[in-house]
Order: sequence, then structure tokens, then C-alpha cells
Amino acid sequence: MTSSIDAGWRQQLYQWIEQRWVQQAVIGVIIANAAILGLETVPRVNEPYGDLLYTLDRLCLTIFVVELTVAMIAMGPARFFRDPWRVFDFVVVGIALVPATGAFSVLRSLRVLRVLRLVSASPRMRKVVAALLQAIPGLSSIATLLLLIFYVAAVMSTKLFGEHFPEWFGSIGASMYTLFQVMTLESWSMGIVRPILAEFPYAWLFFVPFIMVATFTILNLFIAVIVEAMQSQAQAAQAEQMHEIEALAEEKESALHRDIDKLRDEIRELKAILAQQR
Repeated sequence: MTSSIDAGWRQQLYQWIEQRWVQQAVIGVIIANAAILGLETVPRVNEPYGDLLYTLDRLCLTIFVVELTVAMIAMGPARFFRDPWRVFDFVVVGIALVPATGAFSVLRSLRVLRVLRLVSASPRMRKVVAALLQAIPGLSSIATLLLLIFYVAAVMSTKLFGEHFPEWFGSIGASMYTLFQVMTLESWSMGIVRPILAEFPYAWLFFVPFIMVATFTILNLFIAVIVEAMQSQAQAAQAEQMHEIEALAEEKESALHRDIDKLRDEIRELKAILAQQR
């Protein structure tokens, strides 16, 4: 009896923290905290209002701690730590509670990670992150292929251009970094390739195919895998919604059949009573 009362109390508390206005209030605090952390980086704002900004930041942190504590009480520790988004919130908020002194002074700059709670607070952002996580196996295969292409191209470019351009292609590491710049199309022509063409007129036979493969093919494969994962996520959500609608329709149909059967029984009983009266 006590366990059922406790479970009912926890369920009511959980329903309260999951209400739309409560979640919107938490999102509002996250956005306000993001603005406060940004203002702390502006000297002309931080110098006169630094103490106020710090106080407001502590207030936001207190609200986050209270919200997580209530969620842990409502869900129970076991259920709370099985929810990956709650664990994410717990870690992000927990970092801010570590004293930012001594060896942990670097954690002060990590306070801005609290802004990432906006991801866990927004269902649509959660779907995007879930799609990205679903795409990781495909992305890892493409990343391995891209790394292989980079390695082969780096060895070739080091042997071809390393002697004349050691700053760009003097080693495997320098060549891979230069090829990464070429892949991003950042000053690749005037800054890198044209000076090389002055020494090696046929160097375009190396760089143009590399750009075609690395930039216009492999990088587009990354986008294709992510888009496919997001489409799969949307289709799965749609299928789940359709399943819920069908289940609700079947439940309503079953209830309607039960009501009809009950009505038939009542009509039979009424007919039997009328027959007896006659």
C-alpha cells in the first residue's frame, strides 16, 4: 500500500516537471544563462556589472540543480540514470559545481556547456542528435575512406613537391594539413597550387582529381548519410505515431463492440421482461 502511494506521488511529481510551461521556463533560464555567460566576456559590461552577472549565473545554476533534483526524486535514481538525456544534464550541471580553482581552473571556461542543455530540453533538437548518432556507423566508414585517400595523397605530394616546397609538403603531417586546406578550398588556388604550378606545370593533374574526390564526392557522402539518417528517424517516428493511432482506433472499436453487445443484452432482458408481463 505504501509503495503504491509512493509511486503515485512520484508519478504526479514527474507529470508536473514534464508540463509544457515548466519545460518552457527551464528553456528560458537556459537562454538567459547563455546571455549572461556571453556578457561576462564583454569587458565594458563585465567591469561595472561583474558581481551582478555572477549572482545571476549562480541563480541560474541553482534553478538547474533544483530542477535536476526534483527530476531525480520523481524518476528515482535508477530510472534517472538510465535516461541518457538526464545523465547529460547531470554531467553538464555537475561540471559547474566543481570548484574552479587550482587544477580545476579550466572548468570555469566549461560553464558555457550548460547552454547545451537547450538540446536536451528541445524535442526537435533531440531528434537531430539522435539522427546524427544513428549516422555514426556510416560516417565512420566514410571518414576511414577519406583518411585513406588523404594518406595516399600526402605520400604522393611529399615525394612530388616536398623538396621544392618543404613548408607545405616537407613531411606527411605538413602534407596532410596542406591537403586539408586544399580540400576546404581555402586559398587553395592562389595560395598553394599556382606557386606549385610555376615549378611543376602538370601539378594540376594531382590537385584537381584530389579536389574532385575529397571535396565534391567524399564530403557530399557525409551529407547524404546524415540526410538518410534523419529521414529514417522521421519515418520511424511517423510509423510509431501511426501505430499509436491504429492502436487507439482498435481500442475504441473494441469499446464500441462491447457497448453494442451490452446494449443487445439489455434489449434481450427488456424483451424478456415485457414477455413475462404479457
